[in-house]
Amino acid sequence: MKNTNKLFVYILAAFLIFGGTAYASFPVKNESKKEQSTLTAKEELKAAQLEYSELANKIVKEDSKTTAKPADLDEKWILVLLWWFLGFLAAHRWYKKKPVGWNILYILTGGGCMIWAIVDLINILTDEF
Repeated sequence: MKNTNKLFVYILAAFLIFGGTAYASFPVKNESKKEQSTLTAKEELKAAQLEYSELANKIVKEDSKTTAKPADLDEKWILVLLWWFLGFLAAHRWYKKKPVGWNILYILTGGGCMIWAIVDLINILTDEF
């Protein structure tokens, strides 16, 4: 019994000692050392303007997504009502033309024991459905 305990301790020690010196099998870039830029002032200005315009376009796109339109709001309430009254038949899923196989599975499992149904409701309310 003592020999197996000693063997276990030796193996554990070997893993602790040699396990810490693992190397990645893929190249890792060291980003701590940044290369010196040799761009001219005009090139730096162009790059900054490009970054600014890309950022402005991204902000405009995100803002247009968050603005609720009346038609979207009506559809959201239609989905919520379908979920509430006919959710057991996956009516909200049929309405949004989700895949038939998943809709049938939804019906057979009772909305995934109501977990799937609650996830659907959350997705409807957060406009992710």
